[in-house]
Amino acid sequence: MPPPPVLPKPKFQCPVKISAGNIMDEEETMTNITRGRTTVISKYHRNIDKSVAKASSVCTQSSSQDSGWHVWSGWWSEEVKGHAGFGEQETDAEHLPVPSESSSRSDRALQDHEDETQENVLNEETQNMEKDEDKQEQIKELKLYKIASELLQTERAYVTRLHLLDQVFCARLTEEAGKGMFPVEVVKGIFSNVGSIYTFHSQFLLPDLETRMSQWASTPRIGDILAQLAPFLRMYAEYVKNFDSAMDLLKQWTERSAQFNTIIQDIQSQEVCGNLTLQHHMLEPVQRVPRYEMLLKDYLKKLPEDDPDCSQAKKSLNIISMAATHSNMAIRKMENLKKLMEIYEMLGGEEDIVNPSNELIKEGQILKLAARNTSSMERYLFLFNNMLLYCVPKFSLVGQRFTVRTRVCVEGMKVLETSNEDYPHTFQVSGKERTLELQASSEQDKEDWIKAFQETIEIFQQKNETFKSASKEVADEVSKEELGKRAPRWIRDNEVTMCMKCKEPFNPLTRRRHHCRACGYVVCYKCSDYKASLRYDGNKLNKVCKDCYFILTGRADAEEPVSGKKRGILEIEAAQVSGNSFLCGFLQYSTDRTKPCQRVWCVIPQHDALVLYLYGAPQDVKAQCTIPLLGYQVEDVQRSVDHPPTSFRLCQSKSVHCFTADTEEVKLRWLKVIHKAVIGEMPECQTPVDDDLANGCHEGVPDGT
Repeated sequence: MPPPPVLPKPKFQCPVKISAGNIMDEEETMTNITRGRTTVISKYHRNIDKSVAKASSVCTQSSSQDSGWHVWSGWWSEEVKGHAGFGEQETDAEHLPVPSESSSRSDRALQDHEDETQENVLNEETQNMEKDEDKQEQIKELKLYKIASELLQTERAYVTRLHLLDQVFCARLTEEAGKGMFPVEVVKGIFSNVGSIYTFHSQFLLPDLETRMSQWASTPRIGDILAQLAPFLRMYAEYVKNFDSAMDLLKQWTERSAQFNTIIQDIQSQEVCGNLTLQHHMLEPVQRVPRYEMLLKDYLKKLPEDDPDCSQAKKSLNIISMAATHSNMAIRKMENLKKLMEIYEMLGGEEDIVNPSNELIKEGQILKLAARNTSSMERYLFLFNNMLLYCVPKFSLVGQRFTVRTRVCVEGMKVLETSNEDYPHTFQVSGKERTLELQASSEQDKEDWIKAFQETIEIFQQKNETFKSASKEVADEVSKEELGKRAPRWIRDNEVTMCMKCKEPFNPLTRRRHHCRACGYVVCYKCSDYKASLRYDGNKLNKVCKDCYFILTGRADAEEPVSGKKRGILEIEAAQVSGNSFLCGFLQYSTDRTKPCQRVWCVIPQHDALVLYLYGAPQDVKAQCTIPLLGYQVEDVQRSVDHPPTSFRLCQSKSVHCFTADTEEVKLRWLKVIHKAVIGEMPECQTPVDDDLANGCHEGVPDGT
């Protein structure tokens, strides 16, 4: 069987005969030729199967040297002729002639022309793309230049402001202070190191920026300058740290000294001040470092990663960010204090409002639903990080605008969403002091209030738990296995009134306080007259108590037996019972009206709920005395000349014990526990008041500070 015929690759460029009557200009000719070739290609694909069949039959009947090329070439030429429209009729494919040499030359010429045209188009597109890339690159460079230019312009304005502070305000006040009108220290305390800041910016940073911007065409970068000078911005820490006290000092002397106030007002009235006060100008250095950080971040966004200035810009940003953190904290603190002052005035001088620890979370108008008839009343809330002020509006245009009706502590506070058919958008806030059912103006307003309450309660609880955990950790003793291997926590001197080993009371002359370097206990000189090597201190000899000495050296105490001695009823450590108590805290104590009160640490332990233990300090190892509460009468002392309103007494026959709490709330907590103890009932554990563990706790021991 003969092999299948090998079909040649068809030629897509076909000869075209152009008559004199059909001469067209070059552009139209190329268009028609291209259209004709496209039609031929489609016909070629439609007739390929038929042509292959014909070629196969011819190859079977003819010799092996006949490949059937005339079949393909004849058909292809006829198709081109027909679609080119040159007047020739389609003939039988088997009798078509082979293309001539002149036709092949024309075909090659057309192909060369088409290739040249495509190459020109490609070159044009490449040039357009290169132009677009160049344009984008120019835009980036322009943006970088604008940022650098903004930095220079703001730096010039800032140096002008520094000149006003240092060379005008500070210089004038220093000159007048030299005449004895007011102390020179006042001026130094107000302006701090503003002179050093002015020198740095006017003689170093600003000249370098001006030089670089004049050479921007050859050196388009600023990161290297900032990286070199940014470390000097650390001097702002002193200015920011002193800012609050400077404001207080300025306000104090403006009110105290007429000469001081006259100088300030005279300078502020000048055109150079721009109708701004000295306080506004002094805020400028605090805000400047965050401004550098913002501009540098924008500069890095526009800067390519492979740019030589990128690493220097990132380095300077890290340094500036650290300085900006301190400035931002000072700004927030100042704004918070300013807001607290406004609230203080609106509340008519309410106590404990202007306190750096207070932080305003949310404020706003709200409706309060009455408990009896659910009628709504207009109220105003101030939510702080540690309390809620429930206020009643006062119809006054000036002065006091609200009256505080109730304070609700965040500690123990709960917030719940409620449903009321008559009053939508309601929720409930319950605390130890009061429960409030409130109505918001809309559903979104209600959600905002609930979210604010929940976040405030959560943050307060986290801080409280962290504080309790820290209190427990510092109260833990060093175990015998770790004795000498780990540095102990020293018990503070003011936490004990007696030696923690021999239980003898301290006095400043004959029995002074000493610390054992192994366990951290406060002991007297007799109980600390030992030395042992401690591993955590490089095995150096350190002063230790007697018990630690025998443990570390492995010797037995020949003077006293280690065990077998029965402890007295008073020999119970305060820290031990305070950690598991119904209530503990400081109270003023006296057994006689004529004698002065003594501040004692009082504990009602859980293992002995009917006994009140009195210690000199929270870490004493022995109680001063105990009071069996069963059978005592509790008297709530009213306000009198001899006793403040936070006093109460325990009376039984001729025995009288007088106590005074720090606040009314602490007094009520003690009375709640003692009232049950005196009749033999088990009291409930009382949680500490606010963050002051000295008011009473059952979960931690205070550090005595």
